[in-house]
Amino acid sequence: MSSEAALDPHGPSELPAGRNPFVLKHGDMFLVGDACGDIHGPGDGLFHDDTRILSRLRLSIAGKPLVLLGGAVGQDNVLFTAHLTNTPLPPLGGPPTPKAVIHVRRTRLLWRSRLYEQVTLVSFGREEVLVPLVLEFAADFRDLFEVRGARRPVRGRLLPPTLAGDAVTLHHEELDGLARTCVLAFGPAPARLSAKAAVFEAVVPAQGRIDLFVEVGTEPGEPPSRARFRAAAARARSGMRSSRRRGATVSSSGRVFNEWLGKSSADLALLTTDLATGPYPYAGIPWFSAAFGRDAIITALQTLWLDPTLARGVLRFLAEHQATEISPFADAAPGKIMHETRKGEMARLRELPFGRYYGGVDTTPLFVMLAGAYADRTGDLDLIGALWPSLLAAIAWIEGEGDSDGDGFVDYARGAATGLANQGWKDSADSVFHADGGEAVGPIALVEVQGYAHAALRAMAELAQRRGEPVEGHRWAAKAEDLRAAVESRFWLEELGTYALALDGAGRPCRVHASNPGHLLFSGLPAPDRAERVTAQILGPGFDSGWGIRTLARDEARYNPMSYHNGSVWPHDTALCAAGMARYGARDGVARLLTEMFEAAVKFGMRLPELFCGFARQAGEPPIAYPVACVPQAWASGSVFMLLQACLGLRVDGWRGEIHVDRPRLPVGIDHLTVRHLAVGEARVDLTFQRIGGRVAVYAEGGDPSPVPVLSRA
Repeated sequence: MSSEAALDPHGPSELPAGRNPFVLKHGDMFLVGDACGDIHGPGDGLFHDDTRILSRLRLSIAGKPLVLLGGAVGQDNVLFTAHLTNTPLPPLGGPPTPKAVIHVRRTRLLWRSRLYEQVTLVSFGREEVLVPLVLEFAADFRDLFEVRGARRPVRGRLLPPTLAGDAVTLHHEELDGLARTCVLAFGPAPARLSAKAAVFEAVVPAQGRIDLFVEVGTEPGEPPSRARFRAAAARARSGMRSSRRRGATVSSSGRVFNEWLGKSSADLALLTTDLATGPYPYAGIPWFSAAFGRDAIITALQTLWLDPTLARGVLRFLAEHQATEISPFADAAPGKIMHETRKGEMARLRELPFGRYYGGVDTTPLFVMLAGAYADRTGDLDLIGALWPSLLAAIAWIEGEGDSDGDGFVDYARGAATGLANQGWKDSADSVFHADGGEAVGPIALVEVQGYAHAALRAMAELAQRRGEPVEGHRWAAKAEDLRAAVESRFWLEELGTYALALDGAGRPCRVHASNPGHLLFSGLPAPDRAERVTAQILGPGFDSGWGIRTLARDEARYNPMSYHNGSVWPHDTALCAAGMARYGARDGVARLLTEMFEAAVKFGMRLPELFCGFARQAGEPPIAYPVACVPQAWASGSVFMLLQACLGLRVDGWRGEIHVDRPRLPVGIDHLTVRHLAVGEARVDLTFQRIGGRVAVYAEGGDPSPVPVLSRA
């Protein structure tokens, strides 16, 4: 998913080693700060539209740092709260104030492109105390790609700030003349205000408290106050509750397992932005808080069984932003589905191609695949009819321009040096190679992409039949079978017992054991006997770290458990492999992987990161973090739901209005699990899975306004 032009996105981060950042997000604004609530730079800040509008925000008393007692974001991801106290203070016209007398609480949230913060001072002393509270601030207005490490020969200019009694406006003019502002407002007004700091001479009564309010936004607003803070908090919480109420919910007999489910659901709600086309999951914070195609599609597939509205929003947005012209700079061609879109200065001025970029070889077939899966889940032919021109354009690209060398396989080669060198989900520059470690020269045909193309052709065939277009339906069905046969012939490596990672531009297979064939299982392309062999390898010690599946087997030439794609563990990758295994009936292995992911989540505070290191699990030791992983990340958060569906063997047939449950399993330690308000047409059903001896039974309740058949196979 990386945007790697003009910088190495997988190199050292600007974030200081060992820091545990805390994040908030709403719409196109997000904040990354430390446990004290401070923003220091170099990698954190308050960002809006891919631009850092606040690069410093530091609270102190008389210039002395506060002592951290604790900081956390609430379970619903709305409020961040930091608890702090004072160091010893020198006398200011009275007796000195000893340490740990003043309790400082910072509470903040984001709502509608605005940061709201309440600072509460509570004195536990016996005397009135004067607290010279200092809030330092700065705004460098750097593009997100600059924050990540991109170097620019020239950039815009900072303009003189505008000061008022209770507010300061910081100004920046970008290279094309666009004006950006950051407005900091205070209530009550500080005793002294400059372009760099606000100083409050806070007089706190003995055993008393005072409150200060700060707001930061791109435009002026009403003066900050308690009423405004409370109103914003209430609206933010209401919006988060509404987002989390979309779709069915899951609960189990395991308290800690439920915490993971709840945190994952809250993180998806945090990352989901309500666009004009419907809800859309932004990829991850901090580097990918934007609309990505591949990430959103996979997140929608992970949650489709619970919440089809997310898939609907993703499909509508991507159809609206489908490419209509050829652009080597943007890797665009008619019919291609967007890889990512950015709003920052560097993208707008075309210093980078990511303003609207199409360099994802798998996004277009995944788009068609999602449309077919959505239709199967809901029976909603009206949306398919509205999307049909986009689906036709997408499948035309798959059958035409997507096969650049005419060998029958969808491939990629970037159109300009500014684009991504590799354009599958493993898009780092070193992720596709031959067995000896040598580079694979393009155009590259990745194995999993052929599976997605196969599934896309099958989806179009079925949808065409349902739309009363049998001729095209038969043609796409035949094309899907031709592609299946070609993949089985050209990619299968009998001596390795798996499929090649890719074919290079000369048609030579990359004889590498990678996790990519697990995605091929997800598409349903392999023959059952070959799927069984791939499954056995993926569950073996070469791939299974004990915390999840490595992206690359540990005996391969470029294996490095600390790398981005060559031996690390990505939760969404593990989930897709597990869903593929479940498709061929390997539910015991799926249950094992779900348990491993759960145990990893516990060690990561119930929030699976984008990726972590692929070191083998050692007794008594936690999984090892990847230092610059995004947390939260949408498809990492959605992984639990795909793993759970694969474990339960649950499928909703939207065409017939039925629920199918095939040989269900429950995670280790979970004896019963309930899915509530599962939508099947207009009906809502509650399903309970109960462990009884050596089997798992399923019971259904509800079904209003009409009963829903539940077809179960033990």
